[in-house]
Amino acid sequence: MQWFDDTNTLLRSSNYLGVNLFDWGVILLLTALLWSGLKFLKKRFGRKISGMAARTSAHWDDIIARCIDKTHGVFLLIISLYASASIVGAEGRAIELLYKFFVVAVFFQAALWGNEILGYGLSRYLSRRYGQTENTNFDALSTYSVINITAKFVLWTVLFLLLLDNLGVNITALVTGLGIGGIAIALAVQNILGDIFASLTIVMDKPFEVGDYIVVGDKSGTVEAVGLKTSRVRALSGEQLIFPNKMLVESEIQNFKRMQQRRVEFGFKVDYESPVEAIEKIPGVVAEIVQAQENIKFDRSHLARLGDTALEFTAVYTVLSTEYNAYMDIQQKINFAVIRALSELGASFSYPTPSVIIQNAQVAQGSKMFTKGVDRIVPDAAH
Repeated sequence: MQWFDDTNTLLRSSNYLGVNLFDWGVILLLTALLWSGLKFLKKRFGRKISGMAARTSAHWDDIIARCIDKTHGVFLLIISLYASASIVGAEGRAIELLYKFFVVAVFFQAALWGNEILGYGLSRYLSRRYGQTENTNFDALSTYSVINITAKFVLWTVLFLLLLDNLGVNITALVTGLGIGGIAIALAVQNILGDIFASLTIVMDKPFEVGDYIVVGDKSGTVEAVGLKTSRVRALSGEQLIFPNKMLVESEIQNFKRMQQRRVEFGFKVDYESPVEAIEKIPGVVAEIVQAQENIKFDRSHLARLGDTALEFTAVYTVLSTEYNAYMDIQQKINFAVIRALSELGASFSYPTPSVIIQNAQVAQGSKMFTKGVDRIVPDAAH
């Protein structure tokens, strides 16, 4: 057929980017077939891997399922186009241009896969770290979002530089400029960066979390939020305390929320004038009083030391509860019982009583010398 031959001759004699139109038609046809096949395989294997991931406890199939789901259709199209051009044997500017598209598509798809892998890995890590499920809102704790954004920024930056390098761009000067600029920015905002990295330290090392009751120096309260720069603590008196994260990381923190039991040491002083028989019975009586309480574990009760002004007794026990009110209720019962017991034994508590003893103190009055504490006047020998 003449029209077919004429058309074929026209297509083969015309070219675009060094490839004749006939070959371009073949390339586009192969591209459509390959693209359809790849999309079919993506859908088929995606369902299969997703079903396997739902039935197993392994993690590799979850990662593969996520990566398949995030495989972009444009990426498959460009791969199909470049593969078709290579099969047909396209040369010159066409294959060079398609290669650049292929490189760009590969790096951007790698970034999407990296995002999924990083997100899944960080989610799993924080779940194990915090003992929570993957559905927990980590953003409320300023954990997942901070680390995820930082990691993705680093990933995209590295892949972008590698992409430019593969496209023939000299990235040495760019990397040098970024390094100098980064140093300048870091010096300008070092305090802010210090607090941000401190927040990451709080997230990873977990010295406290939202809901914990902490004491920092002379301040204390319940943690309400951990932000990028500051953490907010609600004091018992009602006001909100705002701490820079850097200060919290560098300070000693007492976390009472994680206390499993409370060790209590209390003491009292008894007057030296108390009967010796009563003093000897006090440690045993105190031990019986403590052991009679519920939800405690008795440790010891002793006459600890002979003080300068009183006999000092100490007792130690452990409250098998973290509740402060429970501890105070137990200690109050013990205090009442000790007061009654010492009263029954005839012993008395010691309390500060200033005593002044003056010996051989002489006071001059007129021409006579008086000795205080003596009931007679001693004449001065000089007279």
